[in-house]
Amino acid sequence: MSHWKTRQPGEESPYFALGPFKIRLPFLHYRFELPDYLQGLLMCAVDLAAIPLMTELLGMPFEAALAIVMLNGLLYLVHHLLGDPVIPGWITPAIPLLMAYVATFPEGETRVHALIAFQLMLGILAIVLGRTGLASKVVNMIPSAIKAGIIMGAGLAAISVVFKEGGRFDTYPITISIAVGLAFYIIFSRHFAKLKTTNPFWSNLGKLGIFPIILLAIVVAPLVGEAAWPDVQWGFSQPDFVTMFSQYTVFGVGLPPLSMFLTALPTVLAAYIVLFGDVLQSKALVEEADESRPDEKIDYDANRAHMIFGGRNTLMSLFGPDVTMCGPLWAAMQVVVVERYKEGKQAMHSLFGGSGSFRWGTNTGLLLLPIVSLVQPILGIALALTLLIQGYVSVRLGILEARSQRDLGIAGVIAAVLVIKGAAWAFGIGIALCLLIYGKRFFSGEIDETFSRDIGKSDIAPADSKTASLSSTGAASTDSPTSSH
Repeated sequence: MSHWKTRQPGEESPYFALGPFKIRLPFLHYRFELPDYLQGLLMCAVDLAAIPLMTELLGMPFEAALAIVMLNGLLYLVHHLLGDPVIPGWITPAIPLLMAYVATFPEGETRVHALIAFQLMLGILAIVLGRTGLASKVVNMIPSAIKAGIIMGAGLAAISVVFKEGGRFDTYPITISIAVGLAFYIIFSRHFAKLKTTNPFWSNLGKLGIFPIILLAIVVAPLVGEAAWPDVQWGFSQPDFVTMFSQYTVFGVGLPPLSMFLTALPTVLAAYIVLFGDVLQSKALVEEADESRPDEKIDYDANRAHMIFGGRNTLMSLFGPDVTMCGPLWAAMQVVVVERYKEGKQAMHSLFGGSGSFRWGTNTGLLLLPIVSLVQPILGIALALTLLIQGYVSVRLGILEARSQRDLGIAGVIAAVLVIKGAAWAFGIGIALCLLIYGKRFFSGEIDETFSRDIGKSDIAPADSKTASLSSTGAASTDSPTSSH
């Protein structure tokens, strides 16, 4: 008998208890949702945009990079299977930070070691913070000015990667201009938001995120001579796990030297600051879903989420180091699923069914060669689109993190230094500026009238103000190809 049918109003979906985890299996503990599965089948094209990052940064063959994408895809399933009701994705704002850090090492085995050391450190940090419940305390200890600067710097770094000399904009100027223009209109425009309320067609188009824009790029890029027409092939994709294991994992190149773990610390901390924003938004989106459907109680535990994505990063660092990293949320697609969930029990029986079915769909799509070969010529364009949207969102969220004009001034300096010199310099200069300007108020900073209208006259904790700003920004607030993947 399917346990999901026995859920009583106001109860959680059935599960098997395993310590802090709640195991839920498809068909047994949740209803398989076909609409979300079909959407995942198509949206796997966005997962594939990670391939050009790895081929450019590590010199990795396409098939070996595809193997890493598929391995990461399997680990996406772990979230809902272990009780985390979200659609996980990349840590998109931190990708430029990681790329800049890894690029300081010579290409080859040394660069692979740098990536392994970084991702292993990030994974272990998340597991420890989740297991001890210290996650929110660690982030709250960091001054708002430094947090604002890191988040803004991540956004500026994402934009600079696209527009630097010889970057992706120089390769695909027309297609990127058209794609980015349409993406910003669909995602951020108030005019399009009004259109969605007046016509079901525009509403459904908006729920697809950037997928229609990727389809448009497949046609536009060849028409303007910026990419070849796709050579659609039939059958199943052929990832090269042998090359991946032998040349890009600890099983082939060995463990990194201890010095690399030490030098990675500033970049790991910077990435975690960005990552914690995704955790806050996960909580806000799940609570929004929970309030809209009293028939199902949804349990979101940030500590459990930390252990899951921390475990994913740890495993990937050993079996398939990934430049995109393993984040807690694909915000845009989570919003799409939540909106359908709000339509009632008939539309989606459980939020776990929606999030789980979507990720089963993306994994199926990665296996199908027609989908992989269709989007292969424009993966660089899809990635540029992701980075530019993320740049916009990160700069906006970074500014919202500041609580005074002095915070904002410090943040601007930190952001610029981070783009030019990297995370270690940015943290050092940020700490020095906070000490010089705030002195004994290093941790608390100050709030001035410019910002009091947004966060209130009382000295609100940084995490609380961040939650408010994230909740208000909706789907466009984080890491996904629409914002945070």
